[in-house]
Amino acid sequence: MASSLIGRQLALFLQKNLWLGAPGCRYVSKAVPQTQVDFEYDGPCMKTSVPGPRSQELTKQLGEIQNVGAINFFCNYEESRGNYLVDVDGNRMLDVYTQISSIPIGYNHPALLKLMSNPNNLSTFVNRPALGILPPETFPDTLTDSLLSVAPSGMTRVQTMACGSCSNENAYKAMFIWYKNKERGHNTPSDEDVSTCMVNQAPGCPDLSIMSFMGAFHGRTLGCLATTHSKAIHKLDVPSFDWPIAPFPRLRYPLEQFTRENAQEEARCLEEVEDLIVKWRQKGKPVAGIVIEPIQAEGGDNHASPNFFRSLRNIARKHGCAFHVDEVQTGGGCTGKFWAHEHWGMDDPADIVSFSKKLLTGGYYHKDELQADKAYRIFNTWMGDPSKNLFLSEVLNVIRRESLLEEVARSGRALLNGLYELQAQYPGILSRARGQGTFCAIDVCDDATRTSILLKARNKGILLGGCGERSIRFRPALIFKEYHVHLFLNIFNDILAKHK
Repeated sequence: MASSLIGRQLALFLQKNLWLGAPGCRYVSKAVPQTQVDFEYDGPCMKTSVPGPRSQELTKQLGEIQNVGAINFFCNYEESRGNYLVDVDGNRMLDVYTQISSIPIGYNHPALLKLMSNPNNLSTFVNRPALGILPPETFPDTLTDSLLSVAPSGMTRVQTMACGSCSNENAYKAMFIWYKNKERGHNTPSDEDVSTCMVNQAPGCPDLSIMSFMGAFHGRTLGCLATTHSKAIHKLDVPSFDWPIAPFPRLRYPLEQFTRENAQEEARCLEEVEDLIVKWRQKGKPVAGIVIEPIQAEGGDNHASPNFFRSLRNIARKHGCAFHVDEVQTGGGCTGKFWAHEHWGMDDPADIVSFSKKLLTGGYYHKDELQADKAYRIFNTWMGDPSKNLFLSEVLNVIRRESLLEEVARSGRALLNGLYELQAQYPGILSRARGQGTFCAIDVCDDATRTSILLKARNKGILLGGCGERSIRFRPALIFKEYHVHLFLNIFNDILAKHK
């Protein structure tokens, strides 16, 4: 049954005429250049408001089983293609949010469907091994072809995991283990270490800390929550650690008009970082590691200059802290470089780089000295999924073959320039357009207006997401072309023009 489904989908993808939208469905200015992704629809097509009746029915059904408060609508993934997400009511939307920035080359890409149809890959998809104890024969080569082929500068080791939260959680553990071994001068714990850790007491469970930043989001597991400071709903009622929280720069826009003020703001934040490291050491809770996003995503698409991050890296070195760059949302090419930290221009940017989302699997790269010193210290049952590495290898082939990072840079310029024009046209509604590549955002005057705009956009066939207190974030796939940018801008402009 599975093979017949794959065969049917492949046949559909090889017959482009079958999926081009009906003439009456398109909502796009004639001025938009008609160059599009070969395997997708030619525009949005809306049949009902969203959520439609079928989505509402399914939401009620699922509500008898789970909390459905966050569900937007139900999807028809079989009919979704390229940059377009189709819902169960037949509505076709240009997806500029892509499952919270996690679809690298669009829905149902032919290269990935072809991979699924290869009988040599079936055992990889059917079986999910406990990688830490029983990896498949092909696993070293698979890692070399996929994750290691895009390793950050200075890193040759990678630890796979299943998702972003568990990637960061285990990266924190790696930093703590590294710090304690460095403190001891060896990696052999004492008898007292061993006995006290079993009852959650020092010295076996040391009072170490991880520094994070206001506005950060690193996940929802317990350690990650202690470093997450974007929304109260993530943290409410959950016990946490007494770890230092530094201010993240709040830049003023347009950047070129506030060069002096922004430099002063970044200097203030860096000074506070050093003060907190000293303060927590004096409290008996030394900072073992610093974790930061190259762009604070969930917290509101907050940016800082390359100089800020270079200075922060130097502070970490000065005080003996590991430096962890969380690229879960920014990694994979969306900023125009494969890793957002490449924009900093550093040969040695980090000790640990975590990833997930667009890389389809989770995990973290790390320096040699942060390698786990004993078996089972960094461990869980699955520790990733080899089938996702297989998909990633093909995604990387597509990125290289189609020069998608250059495409992202072009589309990103068009998107950001379009947002600049819209904020100039609607200054009472929009402000602070910002971004790298297609990883862009713009602020709306207030949260209620943002909610209204997002809902209107969805009903016009544009799927967007919010972040922070009042920002709209743009997270398209890497195959989002200038044609799609202009299509979006035309519809978005119509929504803003009619907004009351």
